[in-house]
Amino acid sequence: MVEDDEQVAALFASTLEDAGHEAVVCHNGGDVLAAIRARRPDVVFLDVRMPGMTGIEVLRSIRAADSSLPVILVTGHATAGEIEQARRLGVTEVVEKPYILNEFAAALSRIAARRPD
Repeated sequence: MVEDDEQVAALFASTLEDAGHEAVVCHNGGDVLAAIRARRPDVVFLDVRMPGMTGIEVLRSIRAADSSLPVILVTGHATAGEIEQARRLGVTEVVEKPYILNEFAAALSRIAARRPD
């Protein structure tokens, strides 16, 4: 999970862990790219607005290295253009932040359903 707000990241991670998932939190794009290289996650939750690299830049880097890694774009402030660009880059899901806690399980279920056995 990539989220620059530490309190929001802790809440998201706790929600994932309560649902039985392991959560690794990164607070910027460079850290998440390093974490993905070290150990490929099952899914990446990616914020659009972060210091340094934007979520779109991180998504572009992820896609250059791994076109099949599921990425859920988590946003509270993305423009329609940013969301469209993320879709062109192959984002798996887009979830609005005010609804993310309600949508975690549904988004993970949709990704799991798409996985080959």
